[in-house]
Formats: sequence, C-alpha cells, structure tokens
Amino acid sequence: MRDEVDELIEAWARERNDLDLGPVSVFSRISRLAHHVDRARRDAFTTHDIESWEFDVLAALRRAGEPYELSPGRLLRETLVTSGTMTNRVDRLATRGLVERHPDPSDRRGVLVRLTPEGKDAVDGAFAALLDAERELLTGLSESDQADLAGLLRRLLVPFAG
Repeated sequence: MRDEVDELIEAWARERNDLDLGPVSVFSRISRLAHHVDRARRDAFTTHDIESWEFDVLAALRRAGEPYELSPGRLLRETLVTSGTMTNRVDRLATRGLVERHPDPSDRRGVLVRLTPEGKDAVDGAFAALLDAERELLTGLSESDQADLAGLLRRLLVPFAG
C-alpha cells in the first residue's frame, strides 16, 4: 500500500540522499491526517450550529459534570486561551443562550459559567457527530491497531504535557 507521502519521500531521497527522511514519513502523514480531522470536526460542529471554539468551551463545561459549570480561570486552563479571549467567548455563548453566568457562592467577587440545557444539547449532538466522523476515519484500522496507534501517539505527546 502506497500513499502520496511515499512519493514525496522518494523525490526528496532522489534530491537529498544525504538526509535521514524518517521523520518526514511520520509527520507528513500526521499533518495530512490532521487536515482530514479538522474537516470532520468542522462538519460535525456545523451540523449542530456551533463553531470549533464554541465546542471547546461547551465541552469543557460538559466534562465538568453536573451542574456543568466552571470558573473562568478553570475554563482558561481547559481551553488554553487568554482571559480576554475567554471573556469574549463566554459573552458570545451567553448571547446565544448556550451558557449563563452565576455568582460563585464560595467567592463573592467571582462568577461561574454554566452550560444551559440548550448548550448541553448542542455539545452532546456535536460530540456524537464528531465521534461518528472520527470512527469513519479509523475504519481502516482494527481495534488493536487503533490502540497501538493511540499508545504511540501518547508517547510522542507526553514530553509536551504540562
């Protein structure tokens, strides 16, 4: 089985046979796969009338468990954006009725961002659609191959954690 990356590597090997092209065989495929994953995400989210950034915030709240609320600071850590960006995102989601702000009972100056029932429905639908799309992308791999691949990718990502 051959793909376009094999052709790319052969061309580079012909032009630069002095280089070890091993990393190209891995990362060019990851890059191409990321393009397909991004498209699947966009399609799944568009079907449920949300954007990727909206999904990130709504998913963080949904994963928090009932009552599906987090402090803005916790949302920052979960979504890796700046506080100004998060404020803007929460404002936009609140305007759409997908989240609401509530006073933090443990901090009189603080607020909590809570998922509304509409937000919960949107994120649940988008997540189910995303899983279907991702499952489709993995159809060429057995469950064992998928587990092996996940383990290998984890080993690549662990040094970047934290």
